[in-house]
Amino acid sequence: MSDLKKEDTDLDEEAARRALDYYLNPTPTKPELERSPWTLREGVSNADASEHAMALLRCAAATAQETAAHQQGTTREVVFALMHMINMARALLEQCHAAQKASER
Repeated sequence: MSDLKKEDTDLDEEAARRALDYYLNPTPTKPELERSPWTLREGVSNADASEHAMALLRCAAATAQETAAHQQGTTREVVFALMHMINMARALLEQCHAAQKASER
């Protein structure tokens, strides 16, 4: 008879754990997972957003270059690689922006 009581207790513990997880640790809904922390304000054009993104990338590249200048070894190479990736992203964005301006003329 004591075996049945232990099984009942185990089931109660499992049910309590599931109930606590359900109320205290809910699974985030899909829209919350997809929501971006950065969104454009209403009325901001794609061209304005692109220009701002290019300015941010210029600042990021300058920061990486300045940081790398004060490093040595592998750390320096990694920061220069970061700077290179930032510059590539900026170049792509600038090329898209120039093509968009040319097509508007």
